[in-house]
Amino acid sequence: MRCFVAVTPSPEAVEDLDSFLEVRRDAGEFRWSLPEHFHVTLAFLPEVADRHLDELEERLARAAARRTRCTTRIAGGGAFPNAARARVIWAGLDLDEHGRTELDRMASGARAAATRTGVTADGARFRPHVTVARLGRPQEVSSWVRLLDAYAGPPWPVDAVHLLQSHLGEGPRGRPRYEVLATFSLG
Repeated sequence: MRCFVAVTPSPEAVEDLDSFLEVRRDAGEFRWSLPEHFHVTLAFLPEVADRHLDELEERLARAAARRTRCTTRIAGGGAFPNAARARVIWAGLDLDEHGRTELDRMASGARAAATRTGVTADGARFRPHVTVARLGRPQEVSSWVRLLDAYAGPPWPVDAVHLLQSHLGEGPRGRPRYEVLATFSLG
């Protein structure tokens, strides 16, 4: 199964970002992320065998228990790989030093839990962000990055980590459907 480990913004933060984007979505012919899909991926696990699930959940629970809660807000923006040839547009997180350290450690802990379980964690260096749109082909999006740079949403607590399964093509309009498999409170 295709899974990922993530933290999710509060309903208020999701609603605020969605309202900010709603009036602008028609101006960009992108595949906009659904508000219920807004999350910060800590680790992407492209293939988790059923036999590994129990051990993975145990290890993720232990990793989460070692982390402390923090507060953040969705603020700023960017594009991957860059604004000149973007494939993804994202909103950033406003983190103090404690929050940045804790999120980095949550991501490292999630990847280590997967690796020790025998599950491959995919992806590059952790960069905390919320994907807001995907582009079918590389495009120049610096105006969208500037627009997101002006955004700052309400603060929300990071108090849990979730293991989610991604069901490709099963959601609205052929998009993925996410199912929460487990939630782990931070220590």
